[in-house]
Amino acid sequence: MAGIEIAKNLVCEARKFIPGGVNSPVRSFQAVGGSPVFVKKAKGAKIYGECGKELIDYCQSWGALILGHAHPEVIAALLESIKKGTSFGTATKLEIELAKLIVEAMPSIKRIRLTNSGTEAVMGAIRLARAYRKKDKIIKFEGAYHGHADYLLVKAGSGQATSGILTSAGVPKDFIKHTLILPYNDIEKVKETVEKYQKGLAAIIVEPVLGNCGVVLPEEGFLQDLRKIADKYNIVLIFDEVITGFRISYSGAQGYFKVKPDLTCLGKIIGGGLPVGAFGGRKEIMQQLAPEGPVYQAGTLSGNPIAVSVGIATLNILKRDDPYVDLERRSKEFCQKIEEKASDFKIKLKINHIGSIFSLFFTDKKVRNFKSSQTQDIKLFKKFFHGLLKKGAYFSPSAFEANFLSTAHSAQDLNKTIEIIGAILNDLRR
Repeated sequence: MAGIEIAKNLVCEARKFIPGGVNSPVRSFQAVGGSPVFVKKAKGAKIYGECGKELIDYCQSWGALILGHAHPEVIAALLESIKKGTSFGTATKLEIELAKLIVEAMPSIKRIRLTNSGTEAVMGAIRLARAYRKKDKIIKFEGAYHGHADYLLVKAGSGQATSGILTSAGVPKDFIKHTLILPYNDIEKVKETVEKYQKGLAAIIVEPVLGNCGVVLPEEGFLQDLRKIADKYNIVLIFDEVITGFRISYSGAQGYFKVKPDLTCLGKIIGGGLPVGAFGGRKEIMQQLAPEGPVYQAGTLSGNPIAVSVGIATLNILKRDDPYVDLERRSKEFCQKIEEKASDFKIKLKINHIGSIFSLFFTDKKVRNFKSSQTQDIKLFKKFFHGLLKKGAYFSPSAFEANFLSTAHSAQDLNKTIEIIGAILNDLRR
């Protein structure tokens, strides 16, 4: 009871100064009800609330922490960097090192620009694509969240799917008139739309694996066909790999599915838990960026030495340890066991997973796009989520978000979570 009171008091205090009491909407627990978790500290696969409660964490800072919380080598790199200064506002050797690691990992990227966030990376990539093609229109897909740029806040996923908002207030209609929205995994709609708007179409932006209306995988040939269409009509193909980059393989989704985009947007893992983004791609497109070209993009803290140091440490560990096969195997087994529990208790449940990313959908329908993700039983998910919270596990607080395994999750953590889920599903069937 004391823990609930602590959370309520913190929410009340936060709301005096911060809209909704949070600095990012999904954290508010509006999608699941109750008071949000205020985290005091974290280590490995665990987070610890201000109330002292220990939780096995499957959010992992929304996928940024593939090595888990406070990895000792990452923390060591962070502390060493801080001693030298926090920000210089000028170029550093570290920026070259991180850029080189990314370029070596993803063959489609020949030049790269660091930013402060995934949102900034997407904004830069789209501006660049429009300038390169000298056209205005872009295609995005329903349920895909590419950050909070005005022209992308239409039929977006993430927090917007959670709250049922299809566009954000404060966005002029003129800002989204060049944004064409299509259903994910429907290549025929893409062909029809590109044929119709080809004269004004600059780019197609896609999450190779949807992660912000829950995890939705590309059907066979979908990404490959996008590449063919982009080539045929000379359209810039942009992969938003903010979630999938260095997550499902060291070379990202583009390496996993063997499809080369023209531009790639990155974030999360390349900062190892600190604010970082990046966009990069073909040399002739990236050369349009200032100071080489006419496309302006800048940021005071872009390439911040602390964030870059942590990113370098994270990528070097991933490169050295190559944990991807093991992570995918353990994630697959984990998801299979959850499905078996649901089947035992006759609970309708579908799990989409790839690499170390997964989402649970309380439905008996296949989830292949944003529309089918809406078939799930949200009330059931809310009960499930709070059951987890009560018994010691933390999933992302929305039915429309992804969950993540890290290298820090032990067999004991996974087995304990399966036991917890079994008990919850048993309660839900009553």
